[in-house]
Amino acid sequence: MKIDFDQIRELLAVVSLTDITELTIESGEEKITVKKSNPGVGLQQASTLVEIPVTHTPTAVLANVAQMELASAQTVDLSDEPSSNGLVPIASPMVGTFYRSPSPSAPAFVDIGDRIAVGQTVCIIEAMKLMNDMPAEVAGRIVKVCAENGTTVEYGQALFMLDPNG
Repeated sequence: MKIDFDQIRELLAVVSLTDITELTIESGEEKITVKKSNPGVGLQQASTLVEIPVTHTPTAVLANVAQMELASAQTVDLSDEPSSNGLVPIASPMVGTFYRSPSPSAPAFVDIGDRIAVGQTVCIIEAMKLMNDMPAEVAGRIVKVCAENGTTVEYGQALFMLDPNG
């Protein structure tokens, strides 16, 4: 079994959402270890270490892991406080594939101009072959869709911008 970058990203996403502090996966001569440095700390503050044996570490994988770490440092503030322009981001709680509708032929859960309520499903994030409904944590009106349907999104990436007063 060849472990690729997408599998590593999915593994990091799943581990970040659990209480697991260390996980090692071995397949033949390949081995990946994921460790949380501060297991008692919240998701935004936890860091993750990925170890891959040198004999099986393609340069591209190391570059992608470095890019992923850089991207995680540039995430959106997930607080409920409105930004300076009054808009609140609805951010991805995990790494995965962003879907605006439950199926390709179905209408989007929400569109620009729609008013949403707390708990209303706004999209689906697929991670490790699991479809995760994403409920809104804030009520308001959708003013912008920030992610493209079917694309990979990062933890903390803004998916929608919401006007809580709209």
